[in-house]
Amino acid sequence: MSIYVNSVLRTTHNSRIFVPYRCIYVTQVQHLYSQSSLGIDGYLHTRKRMKEQFANFTDKFRTKMSEFVTDPKNMIFTEDLKNMVHLAEPADLELVTNMIKKFNSDNTEFRFGSFVFGPVVMRMFHFLDAPNEALKCFEDSYKSGFFDQLVSYQILMDLLYNHEMYDDIYRVFEKVQERQLNMTKFPKYPIVLVFAACYKQNTPESMEYASKLWTEMTNIGTVPLRRTSTFFAALALKQGKPHIALESISTQKKHYVTVRNIKVMGLADMGRVEDTFPVLRAVIDIDVPEQIGKHTFFEETISRVRQAVELSKNPDVKEEFENIEKALRDRDLIDQQTLDQLLNSEITVMKKEQPRGMPSQVKRFPYAQRHSRTSSIS
Repeated sequence: MSIYVNSVLRTTHNSRIFVPYRCIYVTQVQHLYSQSSLGIDGYLHTRKRMKEQFANFTDKFRTKMSEFVTDPKNMIFTEDLKNMVHLAEPADLELVTNMIKKFNSDNTEFRFGSFVFGPVVMRMFHFLDAPNEALKCFEDSYKSGFFDQLVSYQILMDLLYNHEMYDDIYRVFEKVQERQLNMTKFPKYPIVLVFAACYKQNTPESMEYASKLWTEMTNIGTVPLRRTSTFFAALALKQGKPHIALESISTQKKHYVTVRNIKVMGLADMGRVEDTFPVLRAVIDIDVPEQIGKHTFFEETISRVRQAVELSKNPDVKEEFENIEKALRDRDLIDQQTLDQLLNSEITVMKKEQPRGMPSQVKRFPYAQRHSRTSSIS
């Protein structure tokens, strides 16, 4: 018996763990948006209820739906598809996909409901950790408008990001721009994933692609989210373009730790070391309650400034920097966290209160672990 699970460890390697009678495949992925931000906690709530309702005849229902998709005389009704999407296990994905195809192609004159399937289906794929199946289903159903909701694109792109399928993210985003849903060409949450993919690829080509998107956005007056700006700025730093990094964060509030650190890094990389000193000094005398958090700099930021100081070969500049560094260290304002770690921290978008009966936070476990931990849910 094989169990496919996704490790929460942030690395790109795959490994196998052998235990008696089973082989566990561990695919280690990264996550950007939290499950609550994608509505997966709500999907789990409904899934739990469906599992309870179908407790004694789930297999019979699967068999019935398998017969319906091959019989031209039978229709797939809204309730049939809704139930199957919430009952689905990995082995059911082909059946669900076939049901969607038939649902889209059947005569719709008798459908009077307004249930929107796109986001729910994508949450199912995300929960079952099936990026390839999700992408194929999306491409097969694109022309029908089945997934014409911005959140559907966001969930799909997040799933692709988790599996480092960055080129596929770009292709899906092109579909977003073609559709211009909600009359926007640069929807704020999907665009974060595009720039995150560019940052992860960290190539001249991804820098060029990100720069083109950035120019298009700014030309029409689109104001990007902070994470979009910082992903682009961090990519620019990696690609040796600190001037672009500084420009891309210029509209962001300076008190954010990522923005503050990127600004200092960019100035240091440009050789403007003395311009970093006012930014570094600015946090020393700020009296902030401890529970709110200190205004810190990363160790890597300080190291970058130190290198620029050494290159300047100016003893006065060196002395001033050493005084600032000492003051920062004395006040415990230098953090061991890295810019990369903070950029890749999980994004939680505030939303309405979650359904009653669900835990306050649904942890992001591998599918097989989720299956065993939440037997009542799955």
